[in-house]
Amino acid sequence: MITIKSEAELDSMRSAGRIVANVLKELEKIIKPGITTKELDEFAEEYIIKNGGIPSFKGLYGYPASICTSINDEVVHGIPGLRRLENGDIISIDVGVCVDGLHADAARTFAVGEISETAKLLIKTTEESFFEGIKNAVAGRRIGDISNSIQKYVESRGFSVVRDLVGHGIGRKFHESPQVPNFGKAGVGIRLIKNMTLAIEPMVNEGTFRVYTAEDGWTVKTLDGKLSAHYENTIVITEGLPEIITL
Repeated sequence: MITIKSEAELDSMRSAGRIVANVLKELEKIIKPGITTKELDEFAEEYIIKNGGIPSFKGLYGYPASICTSINDEVVHGIPGLRRLENGDIISIDVGVCVDGLHADAARTFAVGEISETAKLLIKTTEESFFEGIKNAVAGRRIGDISNSIQKYVESRGFSVVRDLVGHGIGRKFHESPQVPNFGKAGVGIRLIKNMTLAIEPMVNEGTFRVYTAEDGWTVKTLDGKLSAHYENTIVITEGLPEIITL
């Protein structure tokens, strides 16, 4: 069921979104060669709780950590652990925060030290595709208008969008209807309504769009072993351009 949020609910989501945005900014400051993904997770959990939030991911469907840390060919859902970041890596960090029973969700892909030109372009394209997509995230338009604009932008730059994973509605439940693919036809799907809240999240691969789930049951990786990037924000549908609550 698709839920339209009240102003009180939106205020709680905005509070959660501010924590999400700020923890991602703070994580960017400490990402460097040698740090472990477990240290990043511990930092994020402490920051979220200290600032009045609850980590949305911890325990969600049994997930064991407060953030997702996905490195290089890992698309999403990488579990923090003892792996140390190395110069030239890229790392996607996905964060969810709950305030007053309402959630916000965002992800960024960061460079670790000096990265390749291809990696830089992949990260840039992934972020830019989000902003291309939300040009169509306006009351009265359809989900497919967002999806199609993301896909067209990504493919015009020689990359591919993941098909097996999609964006989603968000609110009192972390994953709500509707699904928001990063590919598809314009003019199809549900019509957008003011005060709908969506997590729009392009997942973009250097090579094939095909992916698989690793033996840990969580980490999704590119089938060809090439790089992947992730960029996500939670938005509120308005009569004009959407409000981004995780920036």
